[in-house]
Amino acid sequence: MYTEQLYRIFREESSGVSTDTRTLKKGQLFFALWGQNFNGNEYASEALDKGASYAVIDDPVYETDRTILVDDCLMELHSLAQYYRKMIKVPVLAITGTNGKTTTKELIAAIMSKKLRIHYTKGNFNNEIGLPLTILSAPPDVEMMILEMGANHMGEIRTLCNVARPDYGIITNIGAAHIEGFGSYEGVLKAKTELYEHLRKVNGIAIYDDKNPYLTKKIYKLVSKGIPYSHPTGVELSVEALPSEMNLAVRIRYQHRVFDIQTALFGDYNLDNVRAAVATGLFLGVGMEDIAEAVSKYQPGNNRSQVKTTDNNTLICDSYNANPTSMRAAIKSFAELKAVRKVLILGDMLELGEKSTEEHRKLVEELRLVKYEKIFLVGPEFKKVSDDSGFTLFNNVGELREHLKKEPLSGSLILIKGSRGMTLEKAYDLL
Repeated sequence: MYTEQLYRIFREESSGVSTDTRTLKKGQLFFALWGQNFNGNEYASEALDKGASYAVIDDPVYETDRTILVDDCLMELHSLAQYYRKMIKVPVLAITGTNGKTTTKELIAAIMSKKLRIHYTKGNFNNEIGLPLTILSAPPDVEMMILEMGANHMGEIRTLCNVARPDYGIITNIGAAHIEGFGSYEGVLKAKTELYEHLRKVNGIAIYDDKNPYLTKKIYKLVSKGIPYSHPTGVELSVEALPSEMNLAVRIRYQHRVFDIQTALFGDYNLDNVRAAVATGLFLGVGMEDIAEAVSKYQPGNNRSQVKTTDNNTLICDSYNANPTSMRAAIKSFAELKAVRKVLILGDMLELGEKSTEEHRKLVEELRLVKYEKIFLVGPEFKKVSDDSGFTLFNNVGELREHLKKEPLSGSLILIKGSRGMTLEKAYDLL
């Protein structure tokens, strides 16, 4: 009953949905969600004062004539998004994985927009709150949704699939991330393949990396229909990296034609993201010329594989996320670049649980073998295992900033990579 009532209000009496009074716009339907340190019900009156059409609450203490009392605000947000997704009846592609899911999503969105009116995940709206908000922000005339799914504990992908009901799915890869919530690599694999389990139930289609033995094995066990990157239309597709000074260049071979594309993405580790996007576009009916144009024109954002030239240095900005797999891939690509002065600025890899000290120690041991102008390590986890390394150590980005003010860098090629929580982007203005 709640969901149908809310859906009517959502469509007829509101201008969208909000869960944050700081960004709420007049006319939006406010959901009073709980957080670790706050009770969203306490902000219901503020939301209404700011012009919310109604406030959805789950604590009767805050009830007024403009509130809608439900059993659980988050569950009701999920139900509303699920209902809306069912009503607009468009195909949904879900993307998850340890690394590359955001870049893959962005590339596929650029490609599919050549053919359809699409709606896709913006920023990091890929969790149990962000995903339903993404669905509910889709315009009624949308023709396809491309949804990113993040997870840091078991069952989260299953929950997101129950809301989004994807028809197609991609798992970019499986690596060592969020081990704190999953317990082990096997736990990560099991959690991500919850997407495959959903696709089996709805007779959906998985588009998969047939060069990845782990995912290929799971495909044959879990999914009724799988489309390999190398044969998305029954015709062989080849996507290979070309020699390139800085950003990834690729050669695509398809139907006896060759397309050489210079991308704006740093690092060969983005090759699989391009392969996923090209294969998906072809499978879903986009022409190869349009795909090539979309990939060549795509500009990465949000500190993911971005190359920026400042007055003093060239920066490779990859500070949005980090785990052992992505960190090594970025360092490997950086090592292959030619430059007189190379500097590494690395921040802690978060959410590794009891594996954290071990993984940071392994990386420090590997860094001892490289010869760069400077290596800066930022964060307590790196500092704990690096006392005798000879590297320059900082507890946080604030200490890094103070150092850069006193000893500025210039004429250098600099890789900056760390987990989002380390906020290394706060040092960009000093580089």
